[in-house]
Amino acid sequence: MSIPQSDGGSIENLDQLAGYMESGNKDKVDWCVGTEHEKFGFCKETLQALPYDGERSVRSVLLGLKDRFGWEPLEESGYFIGLTKGGANISLEPGGALELAGIPLKTIHETCDEVNTHLKEVKEIADKIGVGFIGLGAAPTWKHENVELMPKGRYQLMDAYMDKVGTMGRTMMRRTCTVQVNLDFSSEKDMVQKFRVALALQPVATALFANSPFFEGKVTGHKSWRSRVWRDLDADRTGMLPFVFEDGMGFQRYVDYALDVPMYFVYRNGKYINALGQSFRDFLKGRLPALPGEVPTVSDWADHLTTIFPEARIKKFMEMRGADGGPWRRLCALPAFWVGLLYDQNSLDAAWDLVKGMDSATREALRVASSVDGLAAEVNGVKMIELARQAVKVSTAGLNARARCSADGLVSDETHFLNSLSDSLETEMTLADELLARFNGDWHGNLDKIYEDYSY
Repeated sequence: MSIPQSDGGSIENLDQLAGYMESGNKDKVDWCVGTEHEKFGFCKETLQALPYDGERSVRSVLLGLKDRFGWEPLEESGYFIGLTKGGANISLEPGGALELAGIPLKTIHETCDEVNTHLKEVKEIADKIGVGFIGLGAAPTWKHENVELMPKGRYQLMDAYMDKVGTMGRTMMRRTCTVQVNLDFSSEKDMVQKFRVALALQPVATALFANSPFFEGKVTGHKSWRSRVWRDLDADRTGMLPFVFEDGMGFQRYVDYALDVPMYFVYRNGKYINALGQSFRDFLKGRLPALPGEVPTVSDWADHLTTIFPEARIKKFMEMRGADGGPWRRLCALPAFWVGLLYDQNSLDAAWDLVKGMDSATREALRVASSVDGLAAEVNGVKMIELARQAVKVSTAGLNARARCSADGLVSDETHFLNSLSDSLETEMTLADELLARFNGDWHGNLDKIYEDYSY
């Protein structure tokens, strides 16, 4: 989950709303890659989720990272709730999962080095206190009551609201994890093309990275239970955004959509003020019940954009949001997949050719089918395995064209980061399929084995 934003002063005219996103336009030479990934922490002795405080807790992990590796603490209302260093942030997800929000970097080599360093640091601290971390899309064995809600004001408000707008919001908050990639655009036209490709191919990412076939100790019948959870969270702020594919799509059209998404909160003086279900349009008129007579700042708009959760979304950059959390070897594959598709114009055009004939119903059906069947999904004659093969081929060509070598010059491009995806396409098995094979094979139905065999 995002931290409070700090952009600009008061909003004096509506053009500032689109202008905020448009200000993210960058020349291609300045495009970067940002990777965010979440992982579940657990006590090695009990295999249960970590509490906030105590000897084996998320707070102990944060303190260890601060003291051993020089991260600066972030506090809210007297609680230690995150870390920052050099532009990167480590934050707590609602159920205590740990997230690294990395620095925007130029190459996949750099972002992968950042991920590797982070996981090594976390493992060093975790091993000392009897804690483990695991990368999965959904917690495989925990029940809701076993997962403590972290002491952050934003989460307290969201938790109270979720059951009013969907059936699985509180499940999402406590017991799902994702990997996310943040990418740049150069113009409104570039943003629109990338956004359409990102949304249309998000089910491919869901299938390729499907890694959550278990929930509450049982086989769910879904390769990505995380994706299933998101479908019943809150229809006002999730989904595949059909309007993005319509004529007239641009920054202003996204503003119109975002203004219709009910608010969660307003952040003032270190506290989250309850604005649940209220209207940002009313806020612009000084008629917000939570803050009568007050008009929003650009920071309020930036915060509001972080409370919208479609499969891909726009802020000052574009976020790809459709993948399950995963094992160490997969965390670099997701940014490589999307950079290869979106950062070379020939590959971007080729990716659009793959999906431009799809209608809204097909895109939504692929989203559903990918969560259920992974790479075996098929919708209206579209076979996911074939679409994924074509997408990875296009991505490989894009990474070849970028030709970004490693810092030491020994690796000439970034294509090797796609090797784990190529392996999945060759075997036609997702990570979820691998887990199910272990569950039905050498684990003999004992799901506790997942913590021993798949933790970082």
